[in-house]
Amino acid sequence: MFVSKTPTEYKLEELARAAGVSPRTVRYYVQRGLLPAPAFRGKDTAYAPMHLLRLRAIKKLQDAFLPLDAIAVTLASSTDHELEEIAKGRKTIALVAPQAAPHPKPVHTPSAERVERYTLADGVELLVAGNLKGEAKDLVAEILKTATKHGGTR
Repeated sequence: MFVSKTPTEYKLEELARAAGVSPRTVRYYVQRGLLPAPAFRGKDTAYAPMHLLRLRAIKKLQDAFLPLDAIAVTLASSTDHELEEIAKGRKTIALVAPQAAPHPKPVHTPSAERVERYTLADGVELLVAGNLKGEAKDLVAEILKTATKHGGTR
């Protein structure tokens, strides 16, 4: 009797092909913690759509030249919706060096700050510091809502 698997599960080779990576890369990402391990079911071990989503997000983040350690942090701190936006190229993450202090006093700053990049339209991008609070965070949400309403945020 033939039992077809649901389209919401992938064998390792199917997942790798759908994501455009090798099975070895998938195994490596599981080992590095970028992907959660699938539920082991022997020869019937299957990966979920979430695995494909994460692989596609990883690929986009690598295209933005983020190192795997930074990608791991991004994956761990992102919601599924944010990962979808990253995977579709609508949102990217970049690490940028902080601006130099305008005075000679030593200032304690982190070596890099998380910055989120949103493409609002062709040639228009919004860079947002990852630590926004209050009114600034509300303003960004309103800008993104307006851009989406007008066909932006790709």
